[in-house]
Amino acid sequence: MLSLKNKVVVITGAVGNLGRAVAKCVQSLDSHMVLVDRSGDRLREVYGNLQDDTRHWLADGVDMVDPKAVNTLMAEVHSRFGRLDGLVNTVGGFRGGKPVHQTDIADWNCLYDINVRTTLNACRAAVPYMLQTQGGRIVNIASRSAFQGGANYGAYGAAKAAVLRLTESMAAELNARGITVNCIAPGTLDTPQNRDAMPKADFSSWVSPADVANVIAFLLSDEARSVTGAALPVYGRS
Repeated sequence: MLSLKNKVVVITGAVGNLGRAVAKCVQSLDSHMVLVDRSGDRLREVYGNLQDDTRHWLADGVDMVDPKAVNTLMAEVHSRFGRLDGLVNTVGGFRGGKPVHQTDIADWNCLYDINVRTTLNACRAAVPYMLQTQGGRIVNIASRSAFQGGANYGAYGAAKAAVLRLTESMAAELNARGITVNCIAPGTLDTPQNRDAMPKADFSSWVSPADVANVIAFLLSDEARSVTGAALPVYGRS
């Protein structure tokens, strides 16, 4: 049976659909959680029952695009808990609909900020603390689009491919230091937002955030100690 007992796990994007699913799963495995979002109101709305629980910390006001803010976050995690065992980077976003030559530079910058720079900043800030204990688990979120480009999704696919390459490079660098780095490549997530955007789709073929969270929990656990540099497809039936 999987266990994360007494592990300290940071979950970025904790109020998003995937972040919520990961938090629910990780909490059930008896870990300490650091739940990160820019908005304290959103965190308290979703996790108000944990606000006074000393096993967990609601870390609000953190702009994951800002390296200084993320460095401060990880330093505070270490100060509060004395260790940092796991990091799940669920912050991300999607935009599409135009060919590469018509996609605004602002969209390219936005997709790189929310998908790549947030992940990079979190990893850079967390790894030094994991090195202190010679162990840790990092799980990033790529996408099916990271493996093959598709028409009108060039910026998104390129950003998620960058997350994949970042994951592979860090895995190779940190393997001998007891730190694993993997990523999940989900298919279409079954979320209210995606259902609204694609009302005629076959929702039964999509993958639930809970199923993705279960895979992430495995990668955070000791059972996955020999898995690193992987990009695990979680496509549902699509």
